[in-house]
Amino acid sequence: MRHSWLILALFICITSCSTAQIADQAYFNGKIYTANANDDFAQAIAIKDGTIIYVGNDEGVDAFIGDNTEFLDLDGGLMLPGIHDVHVHALEASANSWGECVLDDNEADPENHLDVLFDCGLQPNSNGWLVASGHSLLTLLEATRSPAEMLDEIFPDQPIAILEKTSHSVWVNSKGLEKIGFDSNTEDPIGGHILKDVFSGKPNGILLDNAGDEVLAQAFKTNSTLEEGNYAGLIEYGLPQLAQNGITSMVDGRTYWKRNMQDAWYRAKEEGKLTTRVVMGLWAYPDDLDEDLVIALKELHDNGDDLLRATQIKLYSDGITINATAALHEPYHDHLGLPFDKGLTYFSGERLKTFIATMEKEGFDFFIHAIGDRGISESLDAIETARNANGEIGARHRITHCEIVRPSDIPRFTSLNVVPDVQVAGEFTQPANWEEAEFLIGKERLDNLYPIKSFYEANARLTLSSDWDVSELNPFLGIQNAVTRAPQELPTVEAAVRAYTINAAYVMRQEDKTGSLEVGKFADLIIVDRDIFTVEKNQIRNTHVLLTLLGGKEVYASPDFTLSTSTNELEETSSNLQLYPNRVADFTTLKINGTVKGDLQIQIIDAKGRVVQETKEIANQTNYKLNVSALAEGVYFVKVLVNGLQELGVKSLVVVR
Repeated sequence: MRHSWLILALFICITSCSTAQIADQAYFNGKIYTANANDDFAQAIAIKDGTIIYVGNDEGVDAFIGDNTEFLDLDGGLMLPGIHDVHVHALEASANSWGECVLDDNEADPENHLDVLFDCGLQPNSNGWLVASGHSLLTLLEATRSPAEMLDEIFPDQPIAILEKTSHSVWVNSKGLEKIGFDSNTEDPIGGHILKDVFSGKPNGILLDNAGDEVLAQAFKTNSTLEEGNYAGLIEYGLPQLAQNGITSMVDGRTYWKRNMQDAWYRAKEEGKLTTRVVMGLWAYPDDLDEDLVIALKELHDNGDDLLRATQIKLYSDGITINATAALHEPYHDHLGLPFDKGLTYFSGERLKTFIATMEKEGFDFFIHAIGDRGISESLDAIETARNANGEIGARHRITHCEIVRPSDIPRFTSLNVVPDVQVAGEFTQPANWEEAEFLIGKERLDNLYPIKSFYEANARLTLSSDWDVSELNPFLGIQNAVTRAPQELPTVEAAVRAYTINAAYVMRQEDKTGSLEVGKFADLIIVDRDIFTVEKNQIRNTHVLLTLLGGKEVYASPDFTLSTSTNELEETSSNLQLYPNRVADFTTLKINGTVKGDLQIQIIDAKGRVVQETKEIANQTNYKLNVSALAEGVYFVKVLVNGLQELGVKSLVVVR
């Protein structure tokens, strides 16, 4: 929405309102989606001290306007509650730990990756590892020789780790295997698998799921260099990206506390640089003994404040479908030659029951990665067991991804108050691409992947999120896909927006403070450049955020938000001026966008063309307060001249007594 700033009739109502709060900011003449219980739309909103004090129509906002209230005419534009992304890997996406060398996941011949890797000129990180990313596991499985030996050809002396595009497997060379101590006698770690040569029994360089995590633990073992990189990436890239996409609240999808990732968040807050509300998802390391995990996580638990908390536990139930490691009830049609045909689990069903029952009593909500139908069933079983053991203690657990779901498990999300958190921004989640998994799970199980419509119809509290940087961060892409993915689409755009706002606020235990635009809540809001409720659905993804406020404070403003024109562009000069009426006082505020050099003359002209008031002002300012107490009721024009000659623009003014 580029504001046209055409000549508007703005009313100055000189009235008294001694009992109302006076707003710091007010927005009017807009379309404001509140996401409240009634899905109401409003025209105006007023904010004081970062909190919403009024939501309603333009006339009603008058009572909250004072001399110093900043006014913005939304010009019919759309305002939304701030987006909540409750599954985002902001630190991992920002730190760029895997470097700039990214392989083509569409490459069919794995041998061609070697030339790319050589040309990248890789240098070891602070732990002595070469790193890259991006390949496809399926391509690597087609290699005619050992993947480790392929890498040995160009990297014989240094360990190298290459993260597969889904992040659920790692390709390493012989030095890498040696570094982590994997050999022919090494057993599979919990939740992982070491692929081995069928003849020699030696690891072949492909490490699935938690076996690959063993590499990550060494390649990214915490040190001051990596920690500083985490922080710098978060401040310089991650947080600005979140604000630019209208995200005012998020859950960190995997806070590796053994790498001190939590310190980056705490530091950002302490230094006043945190521009989104954050709940950390503390990682549950599957290799640790439960008694050790319980002690460590209890020490890390932090109820914090409205900006930063550590109150969720992130764990993996299973792997992913494309690796044949998502946990299924029935065997894979093709299990890629792995020695198991129903996937694997990081936390067994029985272990999960005990762990959830123990940790929910400590104030933790669980954030469970489960993709296969068995992984989802076992997660629901564990939550039900904890509920039976502990009673209703207000736990707010959720299962994220929810790719393959048994129909009989859909209503259990509702009855157990478990939130299904689904990502549909990735093209691979769209029905048109479901057939890509047919060779793995068969046609019958393809029918309703990521069943958001089924969850919605079952009255489950559905949330949508990005899983950035596995998928795009853009929430409007997620909203568009959510309403266009028949047969598993949401019925309305409002339903999709609620999944990104008030429903997600519930997951973060802050629905009483944000997630909707209601009196008493934080002014976490965004203004966007189009009406997503009326544009063609296939255009929603092109929406751009113009302004993001967190607690009433601007954390992002698009260059397109206001028009700035230089004084020599006279054909556009009227776009330079905005009038903000202070309706409870004898003043109005004139705002000039852009830099003006020279002396300003501000004239108020009556309907007969007579100058009834004139002031000289200092240039290079933004706001000018005009005293209109001496003006009779009527229509006037405000004209601004530069150096007494050049007309900057004219705005109409209506005074109502």
